[in-house]
Amino acid sequence: MLKPQVSRQPNSTRTHLLFHKPFIQGSRHASFFLKSTSKFNIEAQKHFRVAFKPSEIKAIASVTEESTDIKVKAVVTVKQTIGGLITSVGIERGLDDIKDLLGKTLLLELVSAELDPKTELEKPTIQAFAHRVGGQVVEGDIRYEADFEVPLNFGEVGAIFVENEHHKEMFLQDIVLDGLPHGAVNITCGSWVHSKYDNDRKRVFFTNKSYLPSQTPSGIRRLREEELVLLRGNGQGQRKAGDRIYDYDVYNDIGNPDKKPELARPVLGGKEHSYPRRCRTGRPRCETDPSSEKRASDFYVPRDEAFSEVKQLTFSAKTLYSLFNALIPSIGNVIDDANIGFPYMTAIDSLFSEGIAMPPLTKEGFWKEVMPRLFKVIAGGGDVLRFEVPKPMERDKFFWFKDEEFARQTLAGLNPYSIKSVTEWPLKSELDPEIYGPPESAITSELLEAEIGGVTRVDKAIREKKLFILDYHDLLLPFVSKVRELEGTTLYGSRTLFFLTPEGTLRPLAIELTRPPMDGKPQWKQVFTPCYHSTGCWLWRLAKAHVLAHDSGFHQLVSHWLRTHCVTEPYIIATNRQLSVMHPIYRLLHPHFRYTMEINALARESLINAGGIIETSFSPGKYSMEICSAAYDKLWRFDHEALPNDLISRGMAIEDLTAPHGLKLTIEDYPFANDGLYLWDAIKQWVSDYVNHYYPESGLVASDAELQAWWTEIRTIGHADKKDEPWWPELKTRHNLIDIITTIIWVASGHHAAVNFGQYPYAGYFPNRPTIARTKMPTEDPTDEEWKLFLEKPEAALLATFPSKLQATRVMAVLSVLSNHSPDEEYIGEGIEQAWADDPIIKAAFEKFSGRLKELEGIIDERNANPKLMNRHGAGIVPYELLKPFSKPGITGKGVPYSISI
Repeated sequence: MLKPQVSRQPNSTRTHLLFHKPFIQGSRHASFFLKSTSKFNIEAQKHFRVAFKPSEIKAIASVTEESTDIKVKAVVTVKQTIGGLITSVGIERGLDDIKDLLGKTLLLELVSAELDPKTELEKPTIQAFAHRVGGQVVEGDIRYEADFEVPLNFGEVGAIFVENEHHKEMFLQDIVLDGLPHGAVNITCGSWVHSKYDNDRKRVFFTNKSYLPSQTPSGIRRLREEELVLLRGNGQGQRKAGDRIYDYDVYNDIGNPDKKPELARPVLGGKEHSYPRRCRTGRPRCETDPSSEKRASDFYVPRDEAFSEVKQLTFSAKTLYSLFNALIPSIGNVIDDANIGFPYMTAIDSLFSEGIAMPPLTKEGFWKEVMPRLFKVIAGGGDVLRFEVPKPMERDKFFWFKDEEFARQTLAGLNPYSIKSVTEWPLKSELDPEIYGPPESAITSELLEAEIGGVTRVDKAIREKKLFILDYHDLLLPFVSKVRELEGTTLYGSRTLFFLTPEGTLRPLAIELTRPPMDGKPQWKQVFTPCYHSTGCWLWRLAKAHVLAHDSGFHQLVSHWLRTHCVTEPYIIATNRQLSVMHPIYRLLHPHFRYTMEINALARESLINAGGIIETSFSPGKYSMEICSAAYDKLWRFDHEALPNDLISRGMAIEDLTAPHGLKLTIEDYPFANDGLYLWDAIKQWVSDYVNHYYPESGLVASDAELQAWWTEIRTIGHADKKDEPWWPELKTRHNLIDIITTIIWVASGHHAAVNFGQYPYAGYFPNRPTIARTKMPTEDPTDEEWKLFLEKPEAALLATFPSKLQATRVMAVLSVLSNHSPDEEYIGEGIEQAWADDPIIKAAFEKFSGRLKELEGIIDERNANPKLMNRHGAGIVPYELLKPFSKPGITGKGVPYSISI
């Protein structure tokens, strides 16, 4: 038979029996509770029990009337929103105002953490309506209060049910219960609560006290388990905007074949193109290609992953949406010839001095309002797109021209993840020579020793770890012939060699560019070196432009998108599907996942999609994401995402227990590695303190069912194409767990900060990091006319190789926004989560962590002021600050946010 649940209202002897309704899909932080369907008067029954069957809903015990009630006050904080609670208008707004006046805005129900000791049933809940306090909105917050009368034998509060009586959803920030015997109880919500008129089921939020699954109090164990079932969904149907379902799918929405056949793209994820998984949307399949999903106007993310409607986040959201949906199309309208380049170098400078006049949109001053840093109001009331001068160019206008800066930026620039130590000689390709030509490199020992000037031999330089390489040869060469079929771009496989000088700086020695056999022509390869003859000098500059385009593409597609945004999405999905909000590991990871899924959805919509910014502005064009997939297949390993392992794998460090951080760097003055290892150690110590507190014995890790399901799902579903790799760490001990969590947090914080927030400073002046090379080298099968033009006007050859005006301007606008810290940025170690603050031991550990990050700020300042560290100090050199933990708003080139939120 059905087992009804009993709910107790204060000051009333009437008790409601709430009959079961199926649970529905809910928020990350909540399940849904049942709504009352009938009432029974049990005034005469002091000890009422209901029979039940285990397969049906749990029963709830009755209330014993002899106990004395205590008064408890609930203070509910609701965030002001755009288009929601505050700004809604019309009849519904009027009805909601009446609800506020009547004091019936939110219906709250307290849930006991324990079962009734006599009946072993769930205790009845305690109900009260919350009313709005005052008419003012303080810093975007609206307060509601409710008064409860709670029996002394009610026990500890484990959760609270919430029903939104308004007609619009509202963003519930937190609830504080005052007056309970053991002090105030905090309940962090951070979640959207739907209107009961849209869905008549209630929501449940758990208190901030964390529990391993086996430690969950008996009174809320059922709710914990059922909530996770809801969040996983059933894998069926199309997701709607208000859903909170977390599920997996392949990247089958990059292309848009129904719009144009040329916008078709292969599915990423599966045997042909290995790739991480994204969040499932369930949209219909394309008519022209059933393997692809239709691209709807809105890309679904679970409701609590979206940031666009909370007022404090509208700065970032409004700017991003305006960038992709208004500014980028408008630039295309102003610069109508997509192929026109810059006629001379001073024309590039005009982007910073004169700017580009933009047409007005919805209202005068719109551009200035949404992107105040990018736009200046000009005479006559119009807006002009005028870029800020990047800091490196501000310090040294010719910084981009110098070989020493080209080399320095491999260690302290935008992409410090590619430089590797040369360990084998001679250099040789691993690609099939039948397809790609002779595998031997054209870079010889004799050539390098001539460049080094007789200081040492190549074999000795390799043994002493003084020879380094940027190697994009085998990754790019398979795509060269396909890319060259596209209009307005070209591609090579490339290798760039560097020598470590006695001063600790790198010196570029040689660049090799390779074209595979194609169009009936044999393999072509040539080595370019720094030169003191005008022709050789200009060829070297052109070769550098090609390598920089390769490095820019690798940075954006691999170091940035793949290794942070893309691989993190499965971590987020698994965390929400397998770890209850009560789980301590969920609460540790949650701040590092905020808004990443929303940013990733925007990227699929406008950045990495067919015809998007990446495809139209980077050398690989429509094959960009296939190269990204190839990099995931050949290069990505979870264990190498840990910074120490990454450095060791690239030959940039060796294990040395006597050295700081347990590593000896191959290049002592490696700014990214030096600062990153300090940050890594601080994160690992914080994670160690946290994990050891909740897992006092290692056996608890192996027996934690939620944790084991989480790690299994990440490996076998989220990264299904790599599930059989032997390098996945096992999860059996505290040490395993600490390493795994530290790696995930590092990727979302330090790694992302290092490759994201320097984008505009280092690539805003695009000659320093061109995203595309549009023309081949003048020495590759030139006609007499082509060679003559190069000799007569080599600067024109360089400008023709650089991005077009449209490409450069679009990329500069995107990088300016993506490099910007919003005023509400949350920096790692700066603000403590309430759940951490509620536990004295965790609070003390966090304060120690925060203190170490403050120390890192000072250490970085000292390093940047040290003249002996020539890779971060010197005339015209911008100090390396990308891993300074804290920052002010704007493009500062520093600051490590908690999460990948832009």
